[in-house]
Amino acid sequence: MTVAILPESSVGNAGNLADFAYTTIKQKIFDFSFMPGALLSENILSRTVSVSRTPLRQGLQRLQYEGYVIPIPKVGWQVVPVNFAKLDELYDFRLLIETHCVSQLCQSKACHPVIEQMLASWDIDASDMPAVGMAVGALDERFHQQLVTASGNAEIVRTHGEITERIRLVRRLDFTQQNRIVDTFHEHTAILKSILNQDNQLAQDLIRQHVQASKAKVREITLAMLQNARIEY
Repeated sequence: MTVAILPESSVGNAGNLADFAYTTIKQKIFDFSFMPGALLSENILSRTVSVSRTPLRQGLQRLQYEGYVIPIPKVGWQVVPVNFAKLDELYDFRLLIETHCVSQLCQSKACHPVIEQMLASWDIDASDMPAVGMAVGALDERFHQQLVTASGNAEIVRTHGEITERIRLVRRLDFTQQNRIVDTFHEHTAILKSILNQDNQLAQDLIRQHVQASKAKVREITLAMLQNARIEY
């Protein structure tokens, strides 16, 4: 079925349409509807997103700036292929930040009210845990962001947020399997309890094991998805 391109006046100004194109295409990349390495023509994108060429290109240029797509002369655009070496670097950087923050939290009881509140959300029965889906990925992101924020360094929080955005594309795949969700709840609970007990070494060991396990799983799932993908655009 052909998707009609709506008149710009019926949707909003060109800026709003560019934002719409940017948001829609980015979500399709995050959903793996547009697979890493996929070639995308502007004609097809224009029909898919239902905007004209000018706002479409503005949205694509923003995605290019953020590192999600690259222009291919005489072809269109390509979703940036997964760079596992770069992902490893980002995960390693994230791990440095989070082990540092956990260590800081273990040395101060001032954060205990926040940690206790987080523990109440994660130390639950398996029957009460959410099912697979992107919502779990958002909860996991929030957990790690709360740990970093509680450490009280605004620059670390900003940098950690940038890393979180850059790995989100593959990180969410860690929560497509129910056993990984259960493991995540248990691992988060153990990390929080070690902080409350001010066991610095154990807390760092647990956060390191947790992040490394997640990195290994998303690599495994991503490789499987790329291997099995047979999507043409």
